[in-house]
Amino acid sequence: MAARPLAILLTLLLAGILVASLGVGSTDVVGVADGVRGALAMFGLAEPLEQYQVLVELRVTRLLATVGVGAALALSGALLQGVFRNDLASPSIIGVSSGAGLGASLAILVIGGYGPRFMIENAVGFGPVIVTLAALVGAASCAWLVTTLSTANGRISVPMLLLVGIAVNAIAAGLLAAIQSWALRDYDVSQALFSWVFGRLEDRSAFQVGLLWSGLLASALVIPFVALELDLFATGEEDARALGVNTGRVKLLAVLAASAAAAIAVSVAGQISFIGLVVPHVVRRITTASHRAVLPLCLLAGPVFLAGTELAQRTLLGGAHLQPGVTMSLLGGPFFLFLLVRHRRELRAW
Repeated sequence: MAARPLAILLTLLLAGILVASLGVGSTDVVGVADGVRGALAMFGLAEPLEQYQVLVELRVTRLLATVGVGAALALSGALLQGVFRNDLASPSIIGVSSGAGLGASLAILVIGGYGPRFMIENAVGFGPVIVTLAALVGAASCAWLVTTLSTANGRISVPMLLLVGIAVNAIAAGLLAAIQSWALRDYDVSQALFSWVFGRLEDRSAFQVGLLWSGLLASALVIPFVALELDLFATGEEDARALGVNTGRVKLLAVLAASAAAAIAVSVAGQISFIGLVVPHVVRRITTASHRAVLPLCLLAGPVFLAGTELAQRTLLGGAHLQPGVTMSLLGGPFFLFLLVRHRRELRAW
């Protein structure tokens, strides 16, 4: 399918999913029609609902968080797959999401009273900003570590990429378990930490949603500066360099943007894995492999995937729905296994 028809289709799908999601929540007292009216009322385009306007506004905030997180993680995965030239790269597989989660958890621990007194006092009122910045540092550090250890003679080894990613994920998981165990006696801090493990899209503040969309916009701004260059990466960095591409600048921009997008998503919603693995791969299968099309399309396909999955399980399971991080792991794990089997000939050589 051509990129433009797919973009139109994804836009219509996303609009339909969002409208339907306005009428689905923990309570059924607000239908789709009232949900749409309440959403329009937030922007002064309709009369507010008499009783349930606040409930609708909470749903709209949840949907804004869902769309932002889906777009950020899908964009992050597409950028990483372009840099590493492999479908198996994603923020969750190579440890970027784990690094972001570890940074965010350490920040929560400090803000929750486990850090130096001067840091706790100065952190008052800046909690979301501090958590986001800590997540960004953790994500960028893991991206740098994985890239460095997986590179030999200027080339990135895919088996090494996977193995280093597994090791980084294991280390981050161990540190996260230690942090959670340490804070287990503090109910508020432990609940905040556990929410990052399973992912959470409800009860996000307007400030957190604003941070999410600001980070997403900043990450998306790199698309015009790396899209064509990442296409040239497909035949190897040496060929791209011979064509005049500043490969160091492109890799730096792409990895930083991918890390920032993953970090901002994790800092707001916790660890929601595999969106960055599944969505770019599916988009490339449906349309062209050109990053000039794939990167913008991922900004639509990611929200469709996450919001659609959330709508489906809320409709089917009601109040017993799973947290998004659990759902994405159940869907993405088998997909990753499928990709490994599909690429087994390429991996056999190591």
